[in-house]
Amino acid sequence: MSISDYLELKLLDAVFNSTSFVVTGDPWVSLHTADPGETGTSECTGGSYVRKQVPFNPAASGALDNAAAIVWASMPACTVAGAGIWDAETTGNFLWGGLVTPNKTLNAGDTFQINAGDLDVALD
Repeated sequence: MSISDYLELKLLDAVFNSTSFVVTGDPWVSLHTADPGETGTSECTGGSYVRKQVPFNPAASGALDNAAAIVWASMPACTVAGAGIWDAETTGNFLWGGLVTPNKTLNAGDTFQINAGDLDVALD
């Protein structure tokens, strides 16, 4: 996963310019039909798809992961190729994103799940 330009600037200002930055509550996870890049493009739409609010485990060794399973039921027909992390359920600011491997092709009504501990976020 890679950090967005938005979050890069927020973190730099927090560290070097004493500017406060906080994501209120747990972040929201999105699914994407292509690499979300640094802006969150190609987010899934349709069916019962919505972003899911997810708790994350404490960071260790420069990384962290999701503390609970993330389940999307009644998905639209699509291929899930990426995942993203946002500061809001709708619109909001894109924070982090990356590819899902392997991609997963879904039929309308399928369920997609990311098990606890399988969504890894790292600073490297």
